[in-house]
Amino acid sequence: MPSSFRSGRHKRLAELLEQYRREADMKQADVAKMLGRHQPLITNMENGQRRIDVIELLELAEIIGFNPHDVLDELLKVPKDD
Repeated sequence: MPSSFRSGRHKRLAELLEQYRREADMKQADVAKMLGRHQPLITNMENGQRRIDVIELLELAEIIGFNPHDVLDELLKVPKDD
């Protein structure tokens, strides 16, 4: 199985996280503080430089206020990289 890191789906996930955060009128520092983490972590997620596990996705959804099902639906629209 090819790595999903930096795949089309991974890039789209990073874009969606940034989009939802901006729509919520939140700064990266706001999200990081609510996660109990440092702001560079959010930067790395949004730049696609860090993987995001499912638990982190759920926590981000709760903090930012988006539906994780919507994210998964969007990711399924992106063709798999071979």
